[in-house]
Formats: sequence, C-alpha cells, structure tokens
Amino acid sequence: MKQSYVGIMVNQSLYRKLPSGRTGYEAPALYEEAAEQYGLIPCYFRLTDIPFRNRTMRAYVRKGNRYRKETVEVPKVIHNRAIFFDKRSVRKAALLGQAGSMLFNGWNRYGKLTVHNWLSNDESLKPHLPESRLATVKNIWQMLRTHDSLILKPDNSSVGIGVMKAELIKQSVWELLMPVGRFGKGRIRLVFGSALPRRLLARLRAKRYLVQQRIPLALYDGRPFDLRVSVQRDESGDWQITGIIGKVARRGAFVTNVAQGGKVMSLETLLSSYPQLDAEAVKANIETLALRVAEHLSIRLPMAADLGLDIGLREDGFPMLIECNGRDQRYSFREGGMLEEWKATYRNPIGFARFLLDSAERLAPSDEEEPGER
Repeated sequence: MKQSYVGIMVNQSLYRKLPSGRTGYEAPALYEEAAEQYGLIPCYFRLTDIPFRNRTMRAYVRKGNRYRKETVEVPKVIHNRAIFFDKRSVRKAALLGQAGSMLFNGWNRYGKLTVHNWLSNDESLKPHLPESRLATVKNIWQMLRTHDSLILKPDNSSVGIGVMKAELIKQSVWELLMPVGRFGKGRIRLVFGSALPRRLLARLRAKRYLVQQRIPLALYDGRPFDLRVSVQRDESGDWQITGIIGKVARRGAFVTNVAQGGKVMSLETLLSSYPQLDAEAVKANIETLALRVAEHLSIRLPMAADLGLDIGLREDGFPMLIECNGRDQRYSFREGGMLEEWKATYRNPIGFARFLLDSAERLAPSDEEEPGER
C-alpha cells in the first residue's frame, strides 16, 4: 500500500494547540493511529495555508511525540474539520478541486431549514420530519394555532445555543422560554396572548430563525432525551453507523445538548424506561432512518462523509429527525464511555480517504497506456 499524505483541514483554534499537544476535545492521535493502518500520513493545516500557485505547503506533521511544521505536497485527499463562516473562504475551499485535491465534508455548515427542505423531497422521510418553517411572524402564528408546543432555534447554530420553546398554557395564552446570559444557560419566561413578545421579535430581526413542531420526546427519569447518531463513510466508500449515544436534558430543561448541561447515556439504558418496546427493533429503525438521511443528502452533497444526526424518539419508539450536523462533535462517545465508537469516528474518515485515493489510482491511466488508448 503506497504511503501518502492525507490532509486534515482545521480551524485556527485547533491549529495553534497542536505544538503543545493540548488539543481539548479533539484527539489527533486517533487520526495517527488510523492512518498507520491505512498507510497514510496525516498533515494538519488551515485553509489560509494552502498555496494555489504551487503544489507544496507548510503543515504540521507528527514526529515522535510532537507536531512539527514541514513542507509537504498539497494532499490529494483532504478531510475538512474546519467551519467557514464567510463566502470568500467557501469559494477558496471549492477551488481545491480545480487544484487537483479531493475535499470531503468541504461545506459542513448547512442551514437547518435548507436540509429540512432537501429531505422533504423524499416521501419515505416525511413521516420522520417535524413540521419546520422559516420563523416569520406569520409562520409562527400559523404554527401556534396548529401545535401546542414549538421550538424556535437559529437556522445556523450548534450545541443548543439560542433555542427557545413556545407552549400553550391555556386557551389563546402561550409561554415562551428564552435563553439569556453567556452561552444561553439562563432562561426567562414570557407569557403572551395576542402579540409576540418584543424580545422575540428583536431576535427574529437580528438573526434567521427556524420554527419547528416540538417532538414529544421520550423521557428518562422524567427528563426528555434524544440521540446523537454518527453516520460516516469508511474504507468501503459506503455509509455506516459508527455509533449511537443518548443525551438526557438536565432537570427542568428542554434541550439535551451536553454543552447545555445534558448528560450522555447509552441507548440501552434509556430504553430500559420502556420495557414494552422491542429495543433491538427500535435501534434498527433508528439506524435505517439515519442511513436513509445520509444517502439522500449525498444526492445534494456527493462529498459528504461525516454527519452527526440528532434523532428523537417518541414514547412509542418512532424515530424523528431533529437536525443534521455536518461537523459532528465526537466527544459525546468518549464522555459516555463508548471508546471503540469514539475511536471509530476518527478511523472512518481516514479509511474513506484511503478509498478515495485508491479509486483515483484505479481510474488514472497507467504509464504504459498510449494517449487515447482508454
């Protein structure tokens, strides 16, 4: 197996931590372990490090126990772990293909409503999608009249920041729970009737929000839970379920995110609260939904390869897709003691990089072929 560089494109925050080895929730050592298995050498860089006028660049490469900067060829395959917030960076990343590199998970910050609309085109997925609309005043009122409970969340955010809940408390009177304070861990309660609260209107003017039917989530110890399902492509090139981990909301909260105080637990433990359900059948249905979502998104995003799906369960065990994350936060598996799954979340992208390299080599003309022979 020919040894080649595989690029890991990262944000500045991780890049500057590499020399010290104190990389927080990220575990580059697991990339190294997987790369040895697949005959690859990981090199780490930022989008700004890529020179488009030549084929060499400076990147961090592990030497012994430390990461050192070396001059390397621009890798033919690059796994993107960075997030781009400006159109200029998105355009620059897209140019990598023209420069001869294959970038997977290149654009990983999709609007929640955009993904919902893509998936709504698949009739088999519709029953698993809560009603979702752009959060305009008109749409919010229409959905308040249709559903007893709604979720309002930024169209492009993560870790549960900015999520609000509107709930009917008596006829024509609703309660809005709104996050306040740093990281949104505090909550204020606003009661309204004929007009939306001014604080809510101010947030809608400041940022694009999504309004979504609130899924009646199954409970564990009286607290709602949902599931993070890691779906990745591996060395086969096909989508696989890497792992499933539960997230239980803290007492009195309605969001399950670990960053918002949620606790990770195994699916088996969570389903123990529902002995009437067939746990294996529930798990199989979750996996079927997750794979179907990934395969459908591949139509729009052919180089997607690393997704984190938030899937809720109703009390009857029916799975509902809450949202799709294009840059999976992998630490939930480690926090939940699922170390093999945690390691696999790093191994599979490297395996997929090997698949892309091998596929490109099979398609390339051999040195012995004459021009036009193929």
